[in-house]
Amino acid sequence: MTKTIKASELPDFDITEFLETPDDIAAYLTVVLEEDGPEALIQALGDVSRARGMTEIAKAAGVNRESLYRALQPGSHPRFETIAKVCKALGVRLATHVA
Repeated sequence: MTKTIKASELPDFDITEFLETPDDIAAYLTVVLEEDGPEALIQALGDVSRARGMTEIAKAAGVNRESLYRALQPGSHPRFETIAKVCKALGVRLATHVA
């Protein structure tokens, strides 16, 4: 007999648990860039920053931790300069390709 599982009984999914290597991070950000809009990119950068350690990324990006949290929260509109600093701190870069 098959047991019915309620959605409320499922564990929460946390992408940060799967962002272990630089290749994982690059693949995740690439998919987000190809399939979703700017809000999804901001969320993805937040996910990757949490996976790597928000304090470490903030320090490497030259911003304080609280500002980084605010910049990468849903509904925020960070400046491109902030996104560029976060990408550099994460060791990734945004690139374009001919479609």
